[in-house]
Amino acid sequence: MAVNRVPVLKRCRALGLEPAYLGYDKKSNRTNARAGKKVSEYGLQLREKQKAKFIYGVLEKPFRNYYKRADRMRGMTGENLMIMLESRLDSVVFRMGFARTRREARQIVGHKHILVNGKKVNIPSYLIKAGDVIEISEKAKSLQRYKDILEVTGGRLVPEWMDVDQEALKGTIKNLPTREMIDVPVNEMLIVELYSK
Repeated sequence: MAVNRVPVLKRCRALGLEPAYLGYDKKSNRTNARAGKKVSEYGLQLREKQKAKFIYGVLEKPFRNYYKRADRMRGMTGENLMIMLESRLDSVVFRMGFARTRREARQIVGHKHILVNGKKVNIPSYLIKAGDVIEISEKAKSLQRYKDILEVTGGRLVPEWMDVDQEALKGTIKNLPTREMIDVPVNEMLIVELYSK
């Protein structure tokens, strides 16, 4: 299985991203050496795609598959793509505050600590639907890990499209997010332009 082992801060610096979008509260003191250089139109489109892939932890082939699915759906392709990425199980676990970072959320899902509607799901790319109930399994709730996580994520803002009970480590998806509700700094129109060439 392919794993992205690129240092997070280095990648954030290269893409001009704030590490906070990935759950890291670190800051990089260095500046990007190529910051002042002019970037071509293709370069801008490619950077937006790489940004989206990096934030959500998706590799090229699955990302292209998401794009194809978004293209077949009704509505704007770019918005559909962002909504699909945001409704991945690992992303939802991160948004609910059950993980400090997106990578940790992916690991928690992989370790079978997550129940969706009472069933164990260990696939980070599982797409949630409106009305789904997501919770940490009973066995994992007693782990010290989750007490530590809640200390860090307790003050984090929970998106309006989900209801979360952090004490019970349980959350409900009220409805799927709209593009306005997703606070990720990605211009999805550039991704659509890139793939439609």
